[in-house]
Amino acid sequence: MNSSDNSSPHPDIDLAKLRDIGWGCWDPIGLLAPGSGNSGKWHEEKNLPFADEYDHYLVAAALDLKAGAPCQQVVDYLVQIETQYMCLAERADTHDRAKAVVAAILAEVV
Repeated sequence: MNSSDNSSPHPDIDLAKLRDIGWGCWDPIGLLAPGSGNSGKWHEEKNLPFADEYDHYLVAAALDLKAGAPCQQVVDYLVQIETQYMCLAERADTHDRAKAVVAAILAEVV
């Protein structure tokens, strides 16, 4: 997927809204964190090269929630992606950020 492409790989998913959620609530790598040199929004020109960094995981989470998966299962999935797949250390806010993503997806996407 082209990083500047705002079209969703799934017709029932608003990719731009999903990216707003993922970058605003989750961003496990910290690409848009203050001091990263990339702070701001995912859709700013300087950040477009990596705007799609989390798309696969966020779309999977949204589709699982749309299919009726339990919230905790999707939270666990996001935590697993962050701590096992991305090999990042679990932080004090890891579960809270994943819960925030799930709540926002339910409220705004699903």
